[in-house]
Amino acid sequence: MEATNYKGTNKLIIGIVFGVISFWLFAQSVVNVVPAVQEDLGISLGTLNIAIGLSALFSGLFIVAAGGLADKIGRKKMTYIGLILSVIGSLCLVLAQGSFLLITGRVLQGLSAACIMPATIALMKEYFEGAERQRALSYWSIGSWGGSGAASFAGGAIATSMGWRWIFIFCIVFSLLSMWLIKDTPESKGESTGKFRFDYTGLAVFIVTMVALNVFITFGADLGWTSIISIILAIVAIIGLFVFYKIEKSKEVVLIDFALFKNKPYSGATISNFLLNAIAGTLVVANTYVQVGRGFSSFQAGMLSLGYLVAVLAMIRVGEKLLQRAGAKSPMIWGSLITTVGVAIMGLTFLSDFAYTVVVFIGFALFGLGLGVYATPSTDTSVSNAPSNKVGEAAGVYKMASSLGGAFGVAISATVYTSISAAGNLELAATAGIIVNVIFGVLSILSIIFMVPRNAGKEQTQKEAKNVRLKNPPGQPEPEPTH
Repeated sequence: MEATNYKGTNKLIIGIVFGVISFWLFAQSVVNVVPAVQEDLGISLGTLNIAIGLSALFSGLFIVAAGGLADKIGRKKMTYIGLILSVIGSLCLVLAQGSFLLITGRVLQGLSAACIMPATIALMKEYFEGAERQRALSYWSIGSWGGSGAASFAGGAIATSMGWRWIFIFCIVFSLLSMWLIKDTPESKGESTGKFRFDYTGLAVFIVTMVALNVFITFGADLGWTSIISIILAIVAIIGLFVFYKIEKSKEVVLIDFALFKNKPYSGATISNFLLNAIAGTLVVANTYVQVGRGFSSFQAGMLSLGYLVAVLAMIRVGEKLLQRAGAKSPMIWGSLITTVGVAIMGLTFLSDFAYTVVVFIGFALFGLGLGVYATPSTDTSVSNAPSNKVGEAAGVYKMASSLGGAFGVAISATVYTSISAAGNLELAATAGIIVNVIFGVLSILSIIFMVPRNAGKEQTQKEAKNVRLKNPPGQPEPEPTH
């Protein structure tokens, strides 16, 4: 099958969505079954928390490298590598009897996500154009943004009725189904000349820098922000970022091409994505406060966020339609604004128990509604403004912004909440933690206003539609996929 004649199909979209959901099944579900896993495997809570965190760490470390590698060796091949790692990693968890296979499985699953996420976005950019690409990315967003909440509820149900190991058996099934559904898709690579070359020096410096940064963000509160270890980690991260930038600017073959950020729409989408993911700190603050300060059970606290799941799933395709009618900028701004308002009203901790419960439920629903409107326009803006030979790399940077934003937001919000609650004022602690997230939301809106042009998305779609018409004038049938 020749890639030049191939047009993306619903089968490809479903296969990619299954692959993305397999990530959320192992990433999100395990958070909900901590007591069962701990009791079954007989390991300490500290070891289990480390195992849980390793997936996000390894995903964040290698997602840019995997995206760039996908451009060079093939995006379908990299997706397959990720799905195979998902199967092996999930099998490790199914067979785990102690900490070794648990930790090994989580590391492999993190590497799996690093391979799958940017490579699948790049496949959608390659084989779908204009409105069809935006529709495909909507379903990708449903698998990604909606998959987090869906997998959380599904994982709890599976663990309760069948046992926690069955979560990862389902993960294996989804991965295998994904491989079967995308098997007829032709390979897609970025254009290159000469033999294969890779920036190993840049990767080594990047890994050291990201490890230092991730450990500082994730464990800074526990270590103490002014402790010797935290200060050393911060210094290593700052020096590492400077050295990495100097290395990448001086080489022909690079891990991250900083020229990507000269494109204002791409930069605006990536920066706003980082900031809007930082609002994830709201989940930690609100869930902790309603349980500790208002006496909710963990189940009741989880039910409060049900509106988020429904809203984000319902609104993603609405965001796609708004993108096609008005361009990317307006739905990105409105999505960020609605999310920020939803977060802000959760800071009204002076309300009575019943009133605050209603406010938090509405707040979570607005949170999901806003993210749903924002998701597809933002992803499409980043993808459509990336050079065709660097889509995987650009998608990797965009998704790394999601991971780092979430980690950064949670760390800052948790630190503010913990510091103030230590004095005994839980209401003030929750309000202050929420205000931090409102600031992230406002900064996200400003980054879109000043960096994303008004015609972003709409102009690109019209240009692609014109190209399709030029390739296929009226009266001539569009080329059929060749087998």
